[in-house]
Amino acid sequence: MGTKTILLLLAGVLGAYYVYTPLPDSFEEPWRFMWMATQMKTVTNLAVFAEQLGIMHYMDIAMFYISFQEVPPTSDENVTVMETTFNNVPVRVYIPNRKSEALRRGLFYIHGGGWCLLSAAWFNYDILSRRTANRLDAVVISTNYRLAPKYHFPIQFEDVYNSLKWFLRQDVLEKYGVDPKRIGISGDSAGGNLAAAVSQQVINDPDVKIKLKTQSLIYPALQTLDMNLPSFQENSHFPILPKSLMVRFWSEYFTTDRTLEEAMFFNQHVPEKSSHLFKFVNWSSLLPEKFKKGHFYNNPSHGSSELAKKYSGFLDVRAAPLLSDDSKLHGLPLTYVITCQYDVLRDDGIMYVTRLQNAGVRVTHNHIEDGFHGALSYYGFKIGYRIEDQYLSWLSKNL
Repeated sequence: MGTKTILLLLAGVLGAYYVYTPLPDSFEEPWRFMWMATQMKTVTNLAVFAEQLGIMHYMDIAMFYISFQEVPPTSDENVTVMETTFNNVPVRVYIPNRKSEALRRGLFYIHGGGWCLLSAAWFNYDILSRRTANRLDAVVISTNYRLAPKYHFPIQFEDVYNSLKWFLRQDVLEKYGVDPKRIGISGDSAGGNLAAAVSQQVINDPDVKIKLKTQSLIYPALQTLDMNLPSFQENSHFPILPKSLMVRFWSEYFTTDRTLEEAMFFNQHVPEKSSHLFKFVNWSSLLPEKFKKGHFYNNPSHGSSELAKKYSGFLDVRAAPLLSDDSKLHGLPLTYVITCQYDVLRDDGIMYVTRLQNAGVRVTHNHIEDGFHGALSYYGFKIGYRIEDQYLSWLSKNL
């Protein structure tokens, strides 16, 4: 066997090792998923390498790559698209072109990206907003917000809240022809976190007279206390959003100090004086039996009080909506929650469903047994189209 043949075989083996990802037997379109995961792995590895060399921050490198996937606000035969600002926060507005004698539904959408990445201009969010506006005959507001690592909590929350409050003004709704009784909020991942957080805030804000009718939370991140939930254990290395990346996102939301990231990864970041908060995220009592199977609850280890003093945001309910008291959940609107089996954030969403139900909130929980984090956003996957259809069908019936 020649040297070239051996080298080719070796390259093939290494390439296959790099591309191949072990997946459950029932996983749909495995090779398509592996190819997408490989692209993301490559960008991640380059970002880590460049950061270690001191060239650029990890998130800045990832955002540079994503910028090539952004699209301008282009109208089409079905939807008029424009950009403006709501209370100095940039937003995209999607308005159906068909004539309507009645006021339209309004949907306020918040993009994901770990509070660090993406924007309303990302082509997948642009596509979803167009389809939502056209199918529901709804005005869609897709908001931006300032991102980490340049900006930290509570900037992201405040940007979204200020943008939402502007949209909920009577004069603004009249301008866009939106029915004040039919307004919903949606968000995915970090956007789901922000949607849940501002939904809690707005129900008790005396300055906001017009309230939300629905909230839709798509595989949301909802708690900062326990990074060792069953879903984190089961999916710690699963592509798209492994535990290490989710913890990095959480940490970057509050600080660029990597000591918080390390403490969160090992679940040693919550000080003893805040241990009473664990009752709000105790998966042993909040998860259905099927999601607890094979797992045993251990009392969390306590962390340094210094970290909590320096970066108190991770204990703030505006960052972790699951920490809200039951009495404050009671007034939340009709809720739709999507969770995916192969997702470290699965249990965040499921625990929130349980807590909302216990508080008397009407909740529809759509658990996707073969779903993965980001499934709605990555177009081309059959499962993504199914999730989108289910999500828009729910909105069509309830908004």
